[in-house]
Amino acid sequence: MWEAINDMLDAKYGDMVSIRRYLHQHPELSFQEEKTVQYIAATYEEIGIPYEQNVGGNGVIARLKGNKPGKTIALRADFDALPIQDEKEAPYKSTVDGVMHACGHDGHTATLLTVAKVLKEHQADLAGTIVFVHQHAEELAPGGAKPIVESGVLDDVDLVFGAHLWTNTPYGLVQTAEKEFMAGADRFSIEIQGKGGHGAIPQQTKDAIVIGSQLVSNLQQIVSRRIDPLSTAVLSIGTFHAGNTFNIIADTAEVTGTVRTFDQALQQQIIDEMEDIIKGTCIGYGASYTFNYEKGYPPVVNHAKEANVVIKAATQVSEVTEAALVEPTMTGEDFSYYLLEKPGAFFFVGAQQEGNFQPHHHPKFDIDERAMLVAAKTFIEILKNYQ
Repeated sequence: MWEAINDMLDAKYGDMVSIRRYLHQHPELSFQEEKTVQYIAATYEEIGIPYEQNVGGNGVIARLKGNKPGKTIALRADFDALPIQDEKEAPYKSTVDGVMHACGHDGHTATLLTVAKVLKEHQADLAGTIVFVHQHAEELAPGGAKPIVESGVLDDVDLVFGAHLWTNTPYGLVQTAEKEFMAGADRFSIEIQGKGGHGAIPQQTKDAIVIGSQLVSNLQQIVSRRIDPLSTAVLSIGTFHAGNTFNIIADTAEVTGTVRTFDQALQQQIIDEMEDIIKGTCIGYGASYTFNYEKGYPPVVNHAKEANVVIKAATQVSEVTEAALVEPTMTGEDFSYYLLEKPGAFFFVGAQQEGNFQPHHHPKFDIDERAMLVAAKTFIEILKNYQ
């Protein structure tokens, strides 16, 4: 049966590409996914797999029950897009102004739908139940995973797996980790209230730009001087907004950024250190401040046993040149919520186009579409391991 399934995946590769390109042309932003939901639901309606819509928001959950007893395994794909203008030259480029699939979620969806189509053809031979989790709003906190989990989708699930098509990695590679794999992703904003005035009379002001500049420099000392160097953390400033014209000293400034960590104790230490530095810097210059810190997705922490199942599965896929355990990355993902509830693993599938590498969230982002077939076959080999 399993050889026949892989043969069917090969035969349906063209259909998989067509699905991905259709979705690529019709992207929808996080929490605004309507047509994508309808497309996914219509596909399950067509192939005859029972499904639910509006799960945890815009989620679509389909369940394929085999004719034999066995484990219930969930496979997840996200389907939201990003507020980015598609600048690449391709016949399937986005038709929606200012919105594009710049992270591969169209490919994730095409992969999972194709896996579902093929498994439906072999339902009589399957043991257990496969739960296809199509998740909205991965790109925008609070995200879609948390409400989907809170809806009870995983209550009867034994294991959960997810894949990300990853252009930082060449085609043919599959990567995962036995523990921490992706970082927790937080965001913060700092509003500085100084005292504005004439650019020629600075002694009468509390220059918010000078204060903000010093604050940015001071915050960088947290990771380099206040955190154990054997710990892993990132604090990055993303924006600095202040001032209106050339000869007026700004009275306000706003700084925003992100913090990435792998454990809650370190996360809290950084929050406390930030509070101390912001307070000390602003008060030292005679300014006031407002500090807002928003905790985002928890870190993605794989389960060792299931991570090794992924490696074992990937080595059985002929298109895979290497399956490896790797060091974690500081990017974030709300797949973490599934792994907080059930054993499982998240993994990367190399999708870098040869000679045309563009990182995720780039306006010319694209994938090597063959990676979808690798992801699909790896999912199949994972399921095979539990039959």
